Amino acid sequence: MFRTFPIHRADLTASLVVFLVALPLCVGVAVASGVPAELGLITGIVGGLLVGLLPGSSLQVSGPAAGLTVLVFEAVQRFGVGALGVLVLGAGLVQIVLGVLRLGRWFRAVSVAVVQGMLAGIGLVLMAGQVYVVAGAEAPASMAGKLSGLPGLVTGTGVSGPALAVGAGTVAVLVLWPRWRRVARVLPAPLVAVGAAAGATALFRLPVERIRVGGLFDAVRPPGGDDWARLADLGMVGTVLAFALIASAESLFSAAAVDRMHRGPRTDYDKELVAQGAGNTVCGVLGALPMTAVIVRSSANVDAGARTKASRVLHGLWLLLFVAALPGALGVIPVAALAGVLVHAGFKLLPVRVLVPLWRAHRGEAVVLGVTAVTVVATSLFEGVLVGLLLAVAKTAWDMSHVHVETVEGPGALLLVRVTGNATFLRLPKLLDALDALPADRKVRLELSGLRHTDHACAAELEGWAAQREARQAGVEGERAGAGAGSGAGAGEEDGQREGALSSAP
Repeated sequence: MFRTFPIHRADLTASLVVFLVALPLCVGVAVASGVPAELGLITGIVGGLLVGLLPGSSLQVSGPAAGLTVLVFEAVQRFGVGALGVLVLGAGLVQIVLGVLRLGRWFRAVSVAVVQGMLAGIGLVLMAGQVYVVAGAEAPASMAGKLSGLPGLVTGTGVSGPALAVGAGTVAVLVLWPRWRRVARVLPAPLVAVGAAAGATALFRLPVERIRVGGLFDAVRPPGGDDWARLADLGMVGTVLAFALIASAESLFSAAAVDRMHRGPRTDYDKELVAQGAGNTVCGVLGALPMTAVIVRSSANVDAGARTKASRVLHGLWLLLFVAALPGALGVIPVAALAGVLVHAGFKLLPVRVLVPLWRAHRGEAVVLGVTAVTVVATSLFEGVLVGLLLAVAKTAWDMSHVHVETVEGPGALLLVRVTGNATFLRLPKLLDALDALPADRKVRLELSGLRHTDHACAAELEGWAAQREARQAGVEGERAGAGAGSGAGAGEEDGQREGALSSAP
């Protein structure tokens, strides 16, 4: 066994580090998603033991992710926890089909601004919801209520002092601990923060809410016949597709980021998509949370010196052994501490460092990012991503539709007009304004050979413009022919020249 699956000492050490990072995140993501904590642990275990063994990426680690928290919470509120298994299983099957059809690489064609805007929106929604838990206050149901209630939290309305102390202390440790890099590599900040919060809560007997954890196997709930029947609801189908597409995009973008962190084998995107689909299919059968590749755990895995996929498999094994041997240990963790972990995770989803440089260099991309994030916050994750994709496509179409009109003096009274670029309906007003501004008393040759693309709208308008121009020129020449005696031959010669001048080049 060990000849085909060698375990290096570096992988063993890295697996322990990843386990310590994953444990509080698995529980925190589950609680924020509105489901029992055990379901997050099950997803983490499957992500390690199953997805960790499958081909695709060698060093990235999968499990429940903050990036899907908002979508899962909305689905649970709408369809119930019982429908979660069907949603996740369906999403996993969709991912497998996409991977088998070799469509994994196409997810990299999604605009980075849309993905960053989606993650920023998720981060804002996550922070807006969890900040109430940090303060020990009751969170309003709607996003508008959460945002409007933030000033009340600042003034202390409904705030619990002990919970706020625990939550704020957790965030402070998460921010300050990574500065001690040598120590942070051995003891990850999330573990230290949650451990310190649990210790302080027990030492001072603080009256704060703690995690409720039951048996791991008691939480397993395979989908039943009634759950499958709900797939007739178009809303369920749309949620399945949203789970599949967003989880796939997040996983493959994470794979690209992890590949830049190490010199080992590169990710096979199609195989990785199949692996993610297999993991979600099993999670769906168990009724657990959906999984994606998680950049926080993956970067911790690489930074800890992992060399093979053994590290991510072992981290899943440590999760399983911990939950099986010490299930009661999770019951000492304060809910406010996990909320602090998620507030910090939500803030890290915001592209704070890239926003200003992006605005300076590519303002259109910055607008796409901002609109996507605001739409996610104002409506839902699915609608926000859809709006972002449509806006990105519209921006690309606008950028690609540049058209230039150049006027050059030709022989005699001839005016050469060269049109280059991409003539689409988006630039039609600019094109027609430039052509209409040409002198009415000059012969014109319209050269279109420099156009790389001409859509139907532009082609029809150009033909109409040329016909009207010829008609006006013909009327002027007719008046001149009637006024000048004995000039019929010359007029006929000019008519022939005029026809050639107004014809467009092939």
